[in-house]
Amino acid sequence: MSVFTGSGVALVTPMKKDGSVDYKKLDELVEWQVSEGINAIVACGTTGEASTLDDEEHISVIKAVVNKVNKRVPVVAGTGSNNTQHGIHLAKEAERVGADALLVVTPYYNKATKKSIIAHYKAICDTIELPVILYSVASRTGMNLDYRTVKELKQIPNIVGIKEASADIAQIVEIAQLVDENFALYSGNDDQVLPLLAVGGSGVISTISNILPKETVTMVRNFLEGNIAQARATQLKQLPLIQAVFSEVNPVPIKAAVSLLGKCELSYRLPLAEPEEETLTNLKTQMTKYGLL
Repeated sequence: MSVFTGSGVALVTPMKKDGSVDYKKLDELVEWQVSEGINAIVACGTTGEASTLDDEEHISVIKAVVNKVNKRVPVVAGTGSNNTQHGIHLAKEAERVGADALLVVTPYYNKATKKSIIAHYKAICDTIELPVILYSVASRTGMNLDYRTVKELKQIPNIVGIKEASADIAQIVEIAQLVDENFALYSGNDDQVLPLLAVGGSGVISTISNILPKETVTMVRNFLEGNIAQARATQLKQLPLIQAVFSEVNPVPIKAAVSLLGKCELSYRLPLAEPEEETLTNLKTQMTKYGLL
């Protein structure tokens, strides 16, 4: 069974100027996303700066999101690691605090073989009962999940989908052959949502939804309900803003965009820092053109 259909937001983690997690702003962001109609919330993914949260903070953020959502939409917890035992620990903790599903990125840096990457996912899945969404983003991890590997991973009972962020349309189409009632395909790239939906995808795990939740939800719904022209118009309208949001490494520009809306402070943890002035200027320009500022 698919964890969700539609648009799930890969939520930023708001931080105070001293670098600590701003739980008040986190609650407000979650409430706004739910009120705007978002279909799922992903906590502690790439966009949530999970790589610079320690384990206590990581689980605390997931728990805070779970508590604020209060079963209104699924909460998907990012728990991937390049250390299988660490991934198991995060997965079990996320399950303990009430996450509805896990998003598990391929192990980065190690460059595992196909055999060992399957063993990695099986070891994690064997320790929890939650559904697991694979996350393939080779540009960050150095590890691609191709069709043959995904086909084998799909045999693990609680693997129920994949967030496909390879940007390789040929590969996406091939993986789409695996979609059925027990395995969903989600876009990991905001500029490729409609192409992925066209081959059987269920939706998107979206960065742009941090500032355009309602519109992105509506775009996916329109496509799935057959209102193709409306969905296409939205996808194309969003493109200049998407390009601005990804003009530096994610989540630097999107967190700046959220701060420009007054919904969090402009604060990151090193090695991420505030965007270049050119990036910020372009972001403000595109947000203004879009009517957000």
